[in-house]
Amino acid sequence: MNYKNIKLKNLYLLRHAKSSWELTSDDHKRPLKERGKNDALLVSEHTKSMIKPPEKIISSDARRAETTANYFKKSFNISDENFNTNESLYDFGGKKVLEVIKNISNSLDCVLIVGHNHALTSLANMLGDISIINIPTCGFVEIQFNVEKWEHINYGQTTNIIFPRDLKIKQ
Repeated sequence: MNYKNIKLKNLYLLRHAKSSWELTSDDHKRPLKERGKNDALLVSEHTKSMIKPPEKIISSDARRAETTANYFKKSFNISDENFNTNESLYDFGGKKVLEVIKNISNSLDCVLIVGHNHALTSLANMLGDISIINIPTCGFVEIQFNVEKWEHINYGQTTNIIFPRDLKIKQ
């Protein structure tokens, strides 16, 4: 096999921004807090200058995740056809999220997954080469894989970690 011809698969993991517990008892419908909206804007604008744009965004169908994903959709100018929700990403363990990732079309090389903890922290640690104690709300992690097919991802290189608190320190 000629490894020079292998295309990298770039996986972006994004935990939804800070959400509110006040207005609803239905976890699926919780909206973002004002801080969450500010963080989503801050992180989406910052990542735009640092990473290759995702070809597709797949978000949990929970309101807080989809709202967060929409900030990135706007920042990266992602079309409606390359933005969708998936109820399997409403997962807190990681098994269903990994299944979604392994079933991404191999024609795509760069995908953003927007979901929930502890699934995303578990996956970042399982798939990446840097230990992360906890991905905070609106935390972003990029992992690159030297594979041609998403189904073959197993261990990659963590190339970017962006947390809102780090961006606020720089301001």
